[in-house]
Amino acid sequence: MQKNDEFLYQLKSANPIETVVGSYVNLLRQGHNYVCACPFHSEKTPSCTVFTDTQSFYCFGCGAGGDVI
Repeated sequence: MQKNDEFLYQLKSANPIETVVGSYVNLLRQGHNYVCACPFHSEKTPSCTVFTDTQSFYCFGCGAGGDVI
């Protein structure tokens, strides 16, 4: 189990979420985080936040969320 955890940690560390998400949508810096239009539903006002400290994202419009994996 430790090897899986170590592998996932290395994978996440090598692929910052802002780089991965930013390759699909335009990110706007907002403090330490980024906001964007959610790629999982149609919207005009950005409701998806990419959290750099936890390397995760969450859409306050549709509830989608996760990390780079």
